[in-house]
Amino acid sequence: MMFASRLARLSACGALFCLLAVAVKAADVPDLVLWPGGMPEPVVPSTEAERVEKGADGIARRYNISKPRLVVYRPPAGVKAGKTGIVVVPGGGFGLLADGHEGSEACEWLAKAGITSFLLLHRTPTNKHPEPSTGPVQDLQKGVMEVRKRAGEFGLDPALIGVFGFSAGGQVALIAATNEPKFERPAGSASYKPDFLLAIYPYKIYDQPNKALRADIHTDAGLPPTFIAQMGDDPASLAQGSTLLYLDLLNRKVPAELHIYEKGGHGFGMRARSGAPGTADWANRAMEWLRLRGYAPAP
Repeated sequence: MMFASRLARLSACGALFCLLAVAVKAADVPDLVLWPGGMPEPVVPSTEAERVEKGADGIARRYNISKPRLVVYRPPAGVKAGKTGIVVVPGGGFGLLADGHEGSEACEWLAKAGITSFLLLHRTPTNKHPEPSTGPVQDLQKGVMEVRKRAGEFGLDPALIGVFGFSAGGQVALIAATNEPKFERPAGSASYKPDFLLAIYPYKIYDQPNKALRADIHTDAGLPPTFIAQMGDDPASLAQGSTLLYLDLLNRKVPAELHIYEKGGHGFGMRARSGAPGTADWANRAMEWLRLRGYAPAP
């Protein structure tokens, strides 16, 4: 019995070590500040301090980000690291960042699978700007360029840099990948285009009056291999948008995979919901897709 008790304590310590290993790896590299000389227009004010608040649902959300940056998450000790890097873009409707269940938890999930990830803390709030996505799109494009430029520092292949966007982050990812940057780029700078893309319940990409994708997603500019997942009953990210995106990719012969589950709503992130098995299943399918295409190491 004493042996069993000791074994249980050792198991608990081991589990804690695994969790801490991810957190420590996230802290051993300074955040990568995207605009050390100041962000391009449209800017957000720095008058209000950045803060993180936990809601009644137990989920942490971040407000007032005036210093856009990337937070680095590396595979923990004992996990074989691959050559892939992924920039994770949380949602939040452009008024805040849901960077817990749609950000850091996704980065830790990727890290445990051997993928180095970079949590994008883009400028916010921008929901009062004429076009809320403009600033976050600039931050993502600059973030992809920065990761690709510094790939060697992290043991990554600059041709294996992807983007993983939730909700508004999915919208930002699609716009960023299909539009030229609206900021000055030094000659010879790294590409802003991702090598692959995951869009999880991408926010408001469906133009209902015209029954088409929103006009600022220019798929004719080219999209990379893409994984899409969402729920059929999502009121904020209508399934028609994800379906049209998939059909467009299919018609252009771009490798793509689409999963639409019946129930689950919006904003579940990495957290499963009771009575909605799709909210847990999509991550399994996403990891299978990453491994199938060689973006994640074999388990």
